[in-house]
Amino acid sequence: MTDDVEGCREALKRCPLGHSDRLLSLNDLAASLRDRFWERHGVQSDLDESIELHRDALLLRPLGHPDRSISLNNLAASLGDRFRQRGVQSDLDETFRLFPQLSNISHAVSRADLAAAKSWIIFAEETNHSSALVAYQTALKFLDQHVTLLSSSSRHFDAVKMATASLAVDAFLCSIRHGKLKIAVELVEQGRAVFWTRLARFRTTLDELSVARNTGTALAEEFKQLSFGLRKVFDQSAEDHSPQICQLNMQWDDVVSRIRMLPDFSRFLLPPLFSDRQKASQEGPIIITNASQYSCDALIVLSDQDPVHVPIDITRSGVSELSSEFQSVAEQFGCSDRQNKLVGILRKLWHDIVDPVVEALTGPYERGRDNLSQIYISSYTPTLATLIRARKQVSQHSSSQHFVAIGQGNPGKGKELKCVAPELAVVAERLKPVVSSFTSLEDSDATVQACHGMPNRQQSFESSFAMRDGPLMIKDIILSNWHNPEFAFLSACHTTVGDEKSLDESIHLAAAMQFSGFRSVIGSMWSVDDEIARQVVSAFYEKLIDDSGRLDCTRAAVALHRAVKKLRRNNVPLEQQIISFVYVSARYFSPMHCNAEIIDLIRRQKASHNLVAHQGRNCSKVVP
Repeated sequence: MTDDVEGCREALKRCPLGHSDRLLSLNDLAASLRDRFWERHGVQSDLDESIELHRDALLLRPLGHPDRSISLNNLAASLGDRFRQRGVQSDLDETFRLFPQLSNISHAVSRADLAAAKSWIIFAEETNHSSALVAYQTALKFLDQHVTLLSSSSRHFDAVKMATASLAVDAFLCSIRHGKLKIAVELVEQGRAVFWTRLARFRTTLDELSVARNTGTALAEEFKQLSFGLRKVFDQSAEDHSPQICQLNMQWDDVVSRIRMLPDFSRFLLPPLFSDRQKASQEGPIIITNASQYSCDALIVLSDQDPVHVPIDITRSGVSELSSEFQSVAEQFGCSDRQNKLVGILRKLWHDIVDPVVEALTGPYERGRDNLSQIYISSYTPTLATLIRARKQVSQHSSSQHFVAIGQGNPGKGKELKCVAPELAVVAERLKPVVSSFTSLEDSDATVQACHGMPNRQQSFESSFAMRDGPLMIKDIILSNWHNPEFAFLSACHTTVGDEKSLDESIHLAAAMQFSGFRSVIGSMWSVDDEIARQVVSAFYEKLIDDSGRLDCTRAAVALHRAVKKLRRNNVPLEQQIISFVYVSARYFSPMHCNAEIIDLIRRQKASHNLVAHQGRNCSKVVP
């Protein structure tokens, strides 16, 4: 290590002030000294010299330089090391004078900018510094802008996962600690489902911009071209960018500024406001649950008042243990001893998570009143923005409807699904006339898929529907171009199962259908019995079709709600009753992996109580 330091020192001597490689040599020597400091167990002179070299490097990257955040982060990290060693307050103060400079970045955000903001978060949390919330806001703003520059291919998902790991959930909690509940909603919206949000942004915002007169069309095209150019540069991961990126940055800043001058585009690429997101609760309360490394919490978002905070008395590790236990039980559904274990898990979910939220929302249970599933219809959504966007996509009502039902009971691999044909027969009986062929799935208003669902929890974009001519994967669905589709019923197993290491991203088949344009999607959370799927479909379409024989997709949530309740009267196993199918919606929505039916089942296991609440409301929850 000493040889490395001396080699770097000699290289710096050959790079006097004004030399093009001086910045690189300063960084190399500073890094070598810092490494030697740790290797030699704290020789203070090495760390002191490293800090001075990083100060010199920062001077060579003034405000506005695209790589300033790298030098700023290096200096702040070294000052932080010295503060931990010596506890000198001036080092701490200087560190937190440096980090807030990140908030002033105006150029297109790079991975280095995001990394520096995350370093700010870590040090602010470690020292309990008052700037922690601003650090989270800055990091999520950077994340939002950086994702805008990524391509929509699945190969960028790993970069998104690295950037988003725990960021949104910890930002949510930090906001709650500061008593900023509206900001908590804004930040969790920014940091969840960022991959889908990026796709939706380019399918909606830029489309809207393109129709905003000729100026909007030109700006949309200019923005896309500049974003593509910056994306290519960032993908090269070069430490010292060429003058090309400086020019692209200036052009990108300019086109964003011009877009924001257009009517209705003043917040283009800016973080969402709570006032906009609160609109999602107009049809019923929204519950957001959050499991941070520091604590677990829930927020209830209502249409006419500030959010309500509900502390949850369970740790994130406790949630993980419940999840693992449930997965173990789910793999052996049908075994005689599994139902008692399932009931035990549901009781704990009720006691630790559901009950505090329900009591805050509706008050305690009392005898003689309506139970929860008579008051609320639960459904799920990845984000509030998803819900709002889906509601805006009003179908173009025409004299004819286009409905496609696809059944694949024997794709060549896997167990034969003997009830697929009867299931489709039920649909055909209720929807007449029926044609045997169609030209394009993308022209349908509604779709039903009856087949095997094949989840891939390690490579989520390869999760698929098993079809005879090959798997229909998420990465194929992403490339589709449906025209104002209303509704999809995914009568297949595991269609809401996503990447186990990035649950906040909701990369699963049902989400892919929703973000591809479907306003409402019904999917499954685990294996669904073939015969039970047929029963649910039969009961569901009985309620979905209006008196004129037309599909009324606005009835989907109520139709599924009633279909699942009907299963209880047919002696169906408990695991098939509790959200065999779930509603991922544009009309209502919900968090916790428990809906109103589950809560009632748990309630009957505990005691004969009923819930006090106003009737006729719709319950919506965001699953974290």
